[in-house]
Amino acid sequence: MSTENSFDLIIVGGGMVGAAMACAMGERGFNVALVEGRQPDLDWPKPDYDNRVSAITRASQYVFENLNAWEYMVERRVCPYRKMVVWDSTGSGHIQFDSAEIAEPDLGHIIENSVIQAGLWQRLKQLPSVHCFSPATPQQLQITQQQACLTLDDGQVLAGALIVGADGGRSWVRQQMGFESKGWSYQQDALVATITHERDHQACCWQRFAADGPLAFLPLDEKTCSIVWSTSPEHAKQLLALDDAEFLKALQLSFGDDLGRMLTVGERAAFPLRLAHTIQYSSLRLALIGDAAHSIHPLAGQGVNLGLGDMSALVDALLAAKTRGEDIGDRAVLRRYERARKADNILMLGAMDGFKRLFSNDQPVLRFARNLGLNLTDKISPVKQLFMQQALGSASNRGSLAKPPHL
Repeated sequence: MSTENSFDLIIVGGGMVGAAMACAMGERGFNVALVEGRQPDLDWPKPDYDNRVSAITRASQYVFENLNAWEYMVERRVCPYRKMVVWDSTGSGHIQFDSAEIAEPDLGHIIENSVIQAGLWQRLKQLPSVHCFSPATPQQLQITQQQACLTLDDGQVLAGALIVGADGGRSWVRQQMGFESKGWSYQQDALVATITHERDHQACCWQRFAADGPLAFLPLDEKTCSIVWSTSPEHAKQLLALDDAEFLKALQLSFGDDLGRMLTVGERAAFPLRLAHTIQYSSLRLALIGDAAHSIHPLAGQGVNLGLGDMSALVDALLAAKTRGEDIGDRAVLRRYERARKADNILMLGAMDGFKRLFSNDQPVLRFARNLGLNLTDKISPVKQLFMQQALGSASNRGSLAKPPHL
């Protein structure tokens, strides 16, 4: 085997989480192979918005800053949000969060997924120890006591001490290992699109809950928002079939007039929603991160933030192993990562599943309880402040990359 095909670790999947992992390990002196089926488009500017966006917490922003990639995202476009308004369309329940209440400049940022990926790829291309194989598709995975080998579609064989599966909810790596993933379909689709509207969104995220699912407006520009409309598959199909004018009427009827008239809609798409959790995240010479390990309902926008938490914890585990002279592909090393993340991920998946079931329900008792809960929480400042601190990603057990760069 030629020396140029030997690496410390091989990352399969160059999306947001996989590219962040490559940057982190490349910056820390590891020889990294990154395998990605489709190389991202780094050209800028782009006139149209990506209809897939993420709500990035402060902790995730710190990750990007520590990887020296945040500046490349800001150069493209990011939108901070300072407020969040949540209400129940079936009652009087209402709550508003404002970053000023906790003396913070914002609660997070809404960023197009393509902007995040492009910023990370721009950074990783500056790292000589990161070798990108793209476009490339893995064909065969072989793991032995000594090493992991990945064969690509062009016949190249990559060898390393560790394979990291960051290849999404339909993870090829997970399937090759036969890891069991448990979960269920929500019998909902998320319809996404970019909307322009009459009034300024005032740096506010808006989320309306209804029996068929939540509708979120996420700010992108003064009078532009990305929407995530979770609804039944049948309704989503009907909405996709409408012409633009009819779709905007349906959206206006569902959301209301807080942003004035709905003016234009970009390309629409829909994808099915499900909860999934892999029973194990690691084995000898293999670790799963991000959606390859778990999938979550998008109602709180926590998917990529959880994945970046996985990445940060895995980096810490590998750095600690290197310091101790341990094999980074050893089962014991990778179990430390798994223990660091599994409990937190299960807790978040359970919480989001509970919220979904509580709010996507028209039973009178539950409707009364959630409206009462929203209104009470809105009046109790310490509780609201706790929610906002959690939204910032301020948990004390986050990985070192998710802490402020100056610490």
